[in-house]
Amino acid sequence: MNCFYIIGLRVNHRSSNAPKLQQLLTQFGCNIKMRVGLHEVNPDYCSDDGVIMLQVCGDKETLDSMLRSFNDLDGVTAKMMDLN
Repeated sequence: MNCFYIIGLRVNHRSSNAPKLQQLLTQFGCNIKMRVGLHEVNPDYCSDDGVIMLQVCGDKETLDSMLRSFNDLDGVTAKMMDLN
């Protein structure tokens, strides 16, 4: 299985968009090798925007479908980097 792809997700309004995004991450869970989430933290508030980086594995057709699904969500922008 080819695992030389990175998907970057920018998530706006994390608190309202997280449930639908989490559902997709679970749906494609067998294709996700690594997941790192980053958001700004502060003692006074927790940022409502964030970035998620995924290392994904699979055939190009499946990964393109995953990318389209992420981009179809409100408040989510996804881009894929092919490191092959």
